Amino acid sequence: MVFLVAMSPWILFSLAKGYSVSTTTPSADDGKFAGSIPQIYERYLVPLIFEPYAREISRQVEDFRPAKVLELAAGTGALTRELVKRLPSEVSIIATDLNQPMLDQAMTVGTLRPVEWRQTDATALPFPDHSFDIVVCQFGVMFFRNKIKAFAEAKRVLRPGGHLIFSTWDHIEKNDMIWTVSRALDVLFADSPPRFMDRGPHGYADKDMIASDLDRAGLPDKSIHISAYSSQAATPRQPAIGYCHGSPLRLEIEAQGPTALTEATEVAAAALEERFGPGPIAGRVHAYVVVASA
Repeated sequence: MVFLVAMSPWILFSLAKGYSVSTTTPSADDGKFAGSIPQIYERYLVPLIFEPYAREISRQVEDFRPAKVLELAAGTGALTRELVKRLPSEVSIIATDLNQPMLDQAMTVGTLRPVEWRQTDATALPFPDHSFDIVVCQFGVMFFRNKIKAFAEAKRVLRPGGHLIFSTWDHIEKNDMIWTVSRALDVLFADSPPRFMDRGPHGYADKDMIASDLDRAGLPDKSIHISAYSSQAATPRQPAIGYCHGSPLRLEIEAQGPTALTEATEVAAAALEERFGPGPIAGRVHAYVVVASA
C-alpha cells in the first residue's frame, strides 16, 4: 500500500493530462505467445476485450454473404467461433495464425462446426490468387512485420469485389484498463519499464498511417472508424492476471527478476482497484475497425 501512495499522484496526473508514452522498436519476443500464455489469454483477455469486437466483425462479415472466408492471426479463436455461429454451414472458413501454440489453444476450445486451422505467415499466404470473398483479421495486423506486404497478400487472394476487414487497437491511453496497468508498471520498473503493450497491441494506432499502408498495398477503397465498448471484469485481479500473465508483456516482466511477475500482478491489481473500485469494474476500450475493398 505504501507503493500506491507514492504512485497515485503520477497516475492521476498522467490520466488527467492525457499523457502518452512513445512507442519503441518492436522486440523479437513480441509475437511469442507460448507456454501458458495462450491459456491465460483465452481465459482472461478474450472475454475482457476481444469478444465484443468478435461479435461486431462477424456481423460485418455476414453482411457481405461470403462463400469462403480466410482469417489471419486467429489467435485462440475468439473471432473464429463467432464466424462459425453467424455464417451458414456451407461457408468455408480457414483460420490461420503464425503462432502454433495459439492455434493449438483455439483447437482445444473448438468450434460448433469444423473449420480448417493452418499455421500461416500473413505476408506469404499459401493460397492461389482470388481464392476468398473475405479476408478478416481481429487485432493481429499490429504484429505483422511488413504490414504493406500482408495487406498486398490479402488483396491478392481476394476475389474482385472482395473485402479485407480488420481491427487494430487505438492509442493505449484511450483503453482504460491497460493504460492503468501499463503506467503502474512504469513506476514499478522505473529503470526498465516494460513497453510491449505500447509498441505491440497499441503500436499501430495512427489512422493516417493505416490509410497510407492500405493505399501502398493497392487498397485505396476503404473505411476506417472508431469502435468503442466497455470492458468488464468481476474483480481488478482478473485483468491484472490477463495482461501480466496472458501476453508477451509477461516476458518483459519476468526479465526483471524472479519475483517480478508476482510483484507486477499485485501492483496492477492494486492500481486497477484504486481507479475502478473493488469490483465489478468497467473501463472503455477503443479500436479502429477497417473495411477495404479489393
